[in-house]
Amino acid sequence: MDATTAPHFIPPEMPQYGEENHIFEMMQNMLEQVLIHQPQDPIPFMIEHLRRNNDNVPKIVILGPPASGKTTIAMWLCKHLNSNLLTKENLVEREFSVLSMEAREYYNVYKTIPNAMLIHLIQERMNEEDCIRKGWILDGIPETREQALMIQTQGLAPRHVIVLNAPDTVLIERNLGKRIDPVTGEVYHTTFDWPPEPEIQNRLVEPDGISELETAQKLMNYHRNIMRILPTYPKILKTISADQPCVDVFYQALTYVQAGHRCNAPFTPKVLLLGPTGSGKKLQAALLAQKYDLVNVCCGKLLKEAVADKTPFGVVIRPFFEKQMAVPDSIIMKVLDQRLSQRDCIEKGWVLHGFPRDLDQARMMNSVGHNPNRVFFLNVPLDSILERLTLRRTDPVTGERYHLMYKPPPTMEVQARLLQNPKDSEDQVKLRIDLFYQNCEELEQFYEKAITLNGDQDPYTVFEYIESGIINPLPEKLA
Repeated sequence: MDATTAPHFIPPEMPQYGEENHIFEMMQNMLEQVLIHQPQDPIPFMIEHLRRNNDNVPKIVILGPPASGKTTIAMWLCKHLNSNLLTKENLVEREFSVLSMEAREYYNVYKTIPNAMLIHLIQERMNEEDCIRKGWILDGIPETREQALMIQTQGLAPRHVIVLNAPDTVLIERNLGKRIDPVTGEVYHTTFDWPPEPEIQNRLVEPDGISELETAQKLMNYHRNIMRILPTYPKILKTISADQPCVDVFYQALTYVQAGHRCNAPFTPKVLLLGPTGSGKKLQAALLAQKYDLVNVCCGKLLKEAVADKTPFGVVIRPFFEKQMAVPDSIIMKVLDQRLSQRDCIEKGWVLHGFPRDLDQARMMNSVGHNPNRVFFLNVPLDSILERLTLRRTDPVTGERYHLMYKPPPTMEVQARLLQNPKDSEDQVKLRIDLFYQNCEELEQFYEKAITLNGDQDPYTVFEYIESGIINPLPEKLA
């Protein structure tokens, strides 16, 4: 393009299509695979890569000291994500692999497996169709930095790495009570996780190497190696405390692996804030606009400005204002469409609040092509909203705004002349809240990828959650 004609007008449909279909990520992943595998003819390779459509399958490494519960978490994740569990044991025990047979023979003699042989076992397994289609979860591998680097050089890059941590005293106590079901491979504990079925109880066996001394030696070896492994995965690493109920560890791990990593793809935020009156939408919109240079679009303010500026739309809207009647949706949508179609909104992005208020308005907004790519519902209890709104007052002399609890007037003289906006009366506030929640369920179903937040906390805490939801990819909703 001729640089002298910049800036170029880019139709809003183009970046929207790119984001919805993950075009940037698709091209980035494909380029990575071409550079890793270096095929002689890259075109058929890229076509086959696109056909596989497996960029988002699980590729997870779970590490942790003995008795941290990593195998249990790995098995639960495997079942939940319908993926493949890879352990040193099941890699060696594979029946129809010549390499596995060689590894078994070597292990029977030397009680260890060379790093190169282990990495080739992993590579062989990951190249099979089920791992390509469903992904994989590596349990306890890599054990050393050398293994981690060898895995990287083979192009076997995980998307998420989870490290479980717990005090050594806790781990030693856990390990002493560990029992294994030889039939299913499930791990149980004499104190924390004893099976209720007598049949399972009777067949449980005590694994080798769980004495206090042996466990302490394994922990020392683990700590020595893990500190050299962690720098290999600086941007995809999540540390989780294993000194808590196993279910809590699992859900923290699941939340992490379902969350995508930040991407360098061009992104124009189009943020919609929804919530009852008094939930803090206006403040959050102002904070987002200030930090990210977004266009702050308040629907009510747009209508008032149109009337004040006597625009053609303002002339139509004025009679509705004078009669205190609701402005028809079709007119509101035309004013909003005009504002969101301006170049600053297209180039910078926008944060919208005050519209839509119901399903029809949401569909109308969608029909003209203004689809938000981030939607947030701010939930605040009724008592908190009443406290925020019904205690607001205005000084008719100075125009200064006060709050009887959070920003009280400086003197009794000022307090005596304060006035309350009729909209802030308890009855009016409850009416507006009821109207919002009558339509809330339909809006939540329409915006199925919306993020719901607790708005009843410090405004800057709420802002951090919203900010995180904007700069990070939306969580993958897996079954």
